[in-house]
Amino acid sequence: MHQALVDLWYGFGVAFEPHNLMWSFFGVLVGNLIGVLPGMGALSAISILLPLTYVMHPVPAILMLAGIFYGSQYGGAIGAILLNLPSHPPHAVTCLDGYPMTKAGKGGTALGITMISSFFAASVGIIVMIFASPLLVEIAFKFGPTEIFSIMLLGLLAGATMSRGSPLKGVAMTLFGLLCGVVGTDVNTGTIRFSFGLLDLSDGLELVAISMGLFGAADFLVSVNKMSAITTSTKLKLRDMRPSMAEMKEAFLPMVRGTLVGTLFGAMPGTGPTITTFIAYALERKVSKTPERFGTGMLAGVAAPEASSHSKTQVDFIPTMSLGIPGDAVMALILGALLIQGIQPGPQLITEHPDIFWGLIASFWVGNVLLIVLNVPLIGVWVKLLKVPYKYLFPSALFFIAVGVFSTQNSLFQIWEVLAFGIIGALLMALDFSVAPILLGFVLGPMVEENFRRALLLSRGDMMIFVQRPISAWFVAASALLIIVQIWARLRKGKGKKDLLPKTA
Repeated sequence: MHQALVDLWYGFGVAFEPHNLMWSFFGVLVGNLIGVLPGMGALSAISILLPLTYVMHPVPAILMLAGIFYGSQYGGAIGAILLNLPSHPPHAVTCLDGYPMTKAGKGGTALGITMISSFFAASVGIIVMIFASPLLVEIAFKFGPTEIFSIMLLGLLAGATMSRGSPLKGVAMTLFGLLCGVVGTDVNTGTIRFSFGLLDLSDGLELVAISMGLFGAADFLVSVNKMSAITTSTKLKLRDMRPSMAEMKEAFLPMVRGTLVGTLFGAMPGTGPTITTFIAYALERKVSKTPERFGTGMLAGVAAPEASSHSKTQVDFIPTMSLGIPGDAVMALILGALLIQGIQPGPQLITEHPDIFWGLIASFWVGNVLLIVLNVPLIGVWVKLLKVPYKYLFPSALFFIAVGVFSTQNSLFQIWEVLAFGIIGALLMALDFSVAPILLGFVLGPMVEENFRRALLLSRGDMMIFVQRPISAWFVAASALLIIVQIWARLRKGKGKKDLLPKTA
């Protein structure tokens, strides 16, 4: 415990360096703004700013991207509560009780409870990170290529089967991402694969181009017909955002339960914040003495999902930074940013790059304080920004996407990549496919392949090595169990549908 506190003190020293603090503030501000605007999520913002990290030092680059991530979580709650506008899926649950509170004249109270819940949950998530990290350092040297492959296989399966929509569609999208990852030069043999004679593809597809296409250009193409501005007459004062002691008492236990749900699911790769918020809300309805009042403006219906979302956001960084397994698409992008900087995420990251790991943890607290300071005076500004028509918002975003992609390597080919993946992403969204697993497969694919081949070289081609080593065997068993559970759930669902069919004589 003493060593963890010493490391945290070192992290605060890194986080408070002027240039690191400036980039952290910039990330939080941009994330907050992006979170408020409908359709422009953390994925879009990080995709647009990812090219900037090419010319930045690794520490401020990661602090900025992390600031965008948790800043957007704060911003998303504002539109959900004040306008019944879930800018991002995790905040759809917040609308259920947040907007009725606004109609009852308690929108300020809902926002105040959201800020308190968010800060409390984020703090718990950070503490979990601090005390979980030394344990990960202890087991770091037990992870060879066999164990790394097995745990990444579990991450891929979890991300594919637990994504939004059908598990089969999730698996299909992950496989598509894996196929995109094998394009380019083979690391082991130097052979150029699947380039179709195009020299520009000899180094593979670009993470920046794929992410901007799937989450930036695709969003524009899907939302291109939304031309109307949003109208609101909501006016808030600072004193409206201070909840009473009775309201704090009512929200306290839901806030704690939501935080525990988010912390538990944050450690599981592939479970997005949307699942977490729905589970936290469902739990509150179960334990409540008046479940029928949910949806009419219950504080518990705001505090629990927002707390779960923020604790998950923080704990998500544990599998990403320490095991190299991104919990969701945003984490996959942050993982990609580390790889761009030449930093290999994994159990040894904590010892090899303590400035990044501990600086990031300390910046979480700094950033969450900045968010509270920013949100109190800027609520009125964010509400006005929600009135910006899509016809101005999305073309501007598309312009910055094109400039950002071109600036990475001064290559027009990458802009064509963005266009291609934008069209692919829009078509997949129209067919109700989740595009997030594509990014997960693309980022993890090359590492999965490399460690798989390395493990087989060490075992002279014996596949049994993956079940002979204890840690690897556990992860392989967990992967098999996940597949069996999904098949069983699908068969049970199919049987339920047959039972509902009318019987004929």
